[in-house]
Amino acid sequence: MAPETLMTMLHHLSFAVTDLNRSAAFYDAALATLGYRRVWEDAIFIGYGVNEGADIFALKLRPENAGVPGDGFHVAFAAPSREAVLRFHEVALAHGGTDNGGAGLHPDYGPDYFAAFIIDPDGYRIEAVITCTQ
Repeated sequence: MAPETLMTMLHHLSFAVTDLNRSAAFYDAALATLGYRRVWEDAIFIGYGVNEGADIFALKLRPENAGVPGDGFHVAFAAPSREAVLRFHEVALAHGGTDNGGAGLHPDYGPDYFAAFIIDPDGYRIEAVITCTQ
């Protein structure tokens, strides 16, 4: 299939969060290390991505019914380099995240699987990953 005809499987993914300001501070900082930024927002939503108005990840304020999925669910953000993965880990910890497996090479997932595993302030499991030797 020609590259111009390929479709992306997911349009976007959103997390329900209990405190939009706290989550925004965390994701603004952590996702910036990977080259993502806020691409739109309103009073109860913030969208992150690369292109203005086109979010691929969003936060939605749901203070009374935010529920975090259990073990097995996580979101992995693509990183541009190993250095970005390490920076993501460092910044996420500094902004309220909890370590969930360290940052570095994780050969149990593949010989070049370089990732950082974090739990965000609401309890979501996230990671930054690159699978080449950059």
